[in-house]
Order: sequence, then structure tokens, then C-alpha cells
Amino acid sequence: MSYHEEDNNAGKILLAALAGAGAGIIAGMLLAPDKGSATRENWKGVASKYSGQLGEQASKLGTDLEAKFKEYAGKLEDLGVTLPGSSLKMKGNWDDIKGKLKQQYAQLTDEDLTYAEGKGDELVGKLQDKLGKGKAEITKMLNDM
Repeated sequence: MSYHEEDNNAGKILLAALAGAGAGIIAGMLLAPDKGSATRENWKGVASKYSGQLGEQASKLGTDLEAKFKEYAGKLEDLGVTLPGSSLKMKGNWDDIKGKLKQQYAQLTDEDLTYAEGKGDELVGKLQDKLGKGKAEITKMLNDM
């Protein structure tokens, strides 16, 4: 078989594939049970349903990954692989800790010491700005309290 014959066969195969795809599209349009607008609305409904489910699953996966990451970070810290104080572990009553911090650092306000579960990085950032200390130092200080 020569090069010219192989090239010709590839062209025939491509032409047959395009003809088959075109015939399938035309048959689908002619045999569709609904009008185009109704079909598009059906597809929108299905897409919305599955996008909502996908969003929920992605959110759950993100929460699970965050929990695993924190768990592994704690294990690394316990093993001495990372420095102590590299992750925030709030224990005890926050109001008691807040009172101790206010006694120790008079420049801190209630706004500076606002803490919400899962927002430890924001608290550490505020304290870094107010106290002029590094993240590890602030985190260690909070964990020790």
C-alpha cells in the first residue's frame, strides 16, 4: 500500500465520521419530543440540580480537607517536625483568655480580641499588628494561655 492510498483512506474515514455525526444531529432534531425551548429549559433544570449537588459536595470536601489538614499539622507539631505555635489550638474559655490578654497588653481592645471559631488566623493577624510580634510567637502565646 502506498503513501497516497493511506492518505486517501484517512480522508474517507474522516468524511464518513463527519457524515455520521451530521446525520445523528439531524435525526435528533427531527425526532426530539419537545420544542427546542422546552428542551433547553429541561437541560437548565438538570444542570441546576446537579450544580447544586456538586456545590454541596465540594463544600463538604473542603471542610473535610481542612479538618484533616489541621489534624496533620497538630501531629507534625507534636512530633517536632514543625515549630511549636505554628498552629492555633484554642483551649478553655475565650473570655478568660481575653481578660488575661487585656491585663498583659493594655493597648488591646475588644475589637482586637474578637474571636470566632475557625477565624483564628484573623485574630492572630490583628494581634501581630497591635503587638508587633511574629505569627509563631502570637500563636504560642495564645496556646499557652
